[in-house]
Amino acid sequence: MNDRVELFRGNRIFLSCVYWAFVLYVFVPLILMVLMGFKDSKFIGFPIRSWTLEWYTGVFADAEVLSTFGYSVAIAVLSTLISVIVGTWIAVLLEGRKFTGRGVTFGLTVLPALVPGIISAIAFRIYARYLGIEPGMGAIVWAHAVHNVPFVVLVVMARLSTLPKSQIEAARDLGADPLIAFARITLPYLVPAILGASIFCLLLSFDDFVRSFFLGGYEPTLPVLIFAKLRSGMSPEINAIATVALILTAVIGVWAERFTRRMNKES
Repeated sequence: MNDRVELFRGNRIFLSCVYWAFVLYVFVPLILMVLMGFKDSKFIGFPIRSWTLEWYTGVFADAEVLSTFGYSVAIAVLSTLISVIVGTWIAVLLEGRKFTGRGVTFGLTVLPALVPGIISAIAFRIYARYLGIEPGMGAIVWAHAVHNVPFVVLVVMARLSTLPKSQIEAARDLGADPLIAFARITLPYLVPAILGASIFCLLLSFDDFVRSFFLGGYEPTLPVLIFAKLRSGMSPEINAIATVALILTAVIGVWAERFTRRMNKES
């Protein structure tokens, strides 16, 4: 018995060390990035002899950065709306129904999430040129939406699998047609999943660099702008821009997680 206790304690200590090593591996670079944004110098690196807020105030005073940020948000919102509508429709079609080609349909739906980003971006660029779609906002929204649909489908299908079928059957017995039953029973039940998938797709689109780079026009998204600035050398300005974007995405992610958890409890 004592040997088992000692073995369990040893495994627990080992797993704790692995966990904290992973935490340090992930968060130390982020902390260093934030700190470098406060350095009173044009070059990043230690030691930090003096501190300043100049780089962070400059982010909010830079018209190019603000314009690019708004452009990225607009792309993320539009692509999320499209992916949520299409993804929810496909999930409702696939979940709980048996038809010829269901497996093939599901496989083709999740395929964009499995294809490597660089290959996906090249394929979208070639196909956009074949369709006559000019590089720019429309092409980026299209590529982001296609890439995000699989995540919406998987999240909504997982939620649909827990929907009590008796509620839909009761609504049908009371005279509700399929559309009314979906609007009053299924859709309200899917709201937490749809909201969670929307936030995930929003952040995924906002941070997408590869597809935005290959399909973008003259106006860059925020990740592309940061990459362009990196080509001229690393500076605290880039750290400040990245930190502001990191804080905004983290706040939205935490809020969405808590809001979705509360809605799941209420439902």
